[in-house]
Amino acid sequence: QVQLVESGGGLVQTGGSLRLSCAASGRAFSTCAMGWFRQAPGKEREFVAVISWSGHSTYYADSVKGRFTISRDNAKNTAYLQMNSLKPEDTAVYYCAAGATFNSDAYYLSRRQYNYWGQGTQVTVSS
Repeated sequence: QVQLVESGGGLVQTGGSLRLSCAASGRAFSTCAMGWFRQAPGKEREFVAVISWSGHSTYYADSVKGRFTISRDNAKNTAYLQMNSLKPEDTAVYYCAAGATFNSDAYYLSRRQYNYWGQGTQVTVSS
């Protein structure tokens, strides 16, 4: 069992930065791929970024590639999403998710493959 709590959201101007954190409880964290998703009003929840439990493999949505960086600290049971050069279209509720994998470098892109979800944190980028 893994419980996830996001933090770090807020209001920022276009071009600004935020760092989201996802604190996990439970020993399973270290064997879970960690993903970040976001959902804007009236839209489907979409994939943002993912990191394998080894930390060696990452993958980003094209819309955030080069601006966002995902990382994790297994000793602290925490995953992070560093968001730079923020745009108004990045405004959404951001969710972290954990999905157990059997391979240390594996990860998932589909939200259906994630077992555990946080409650979300609001990110608002003003123009």
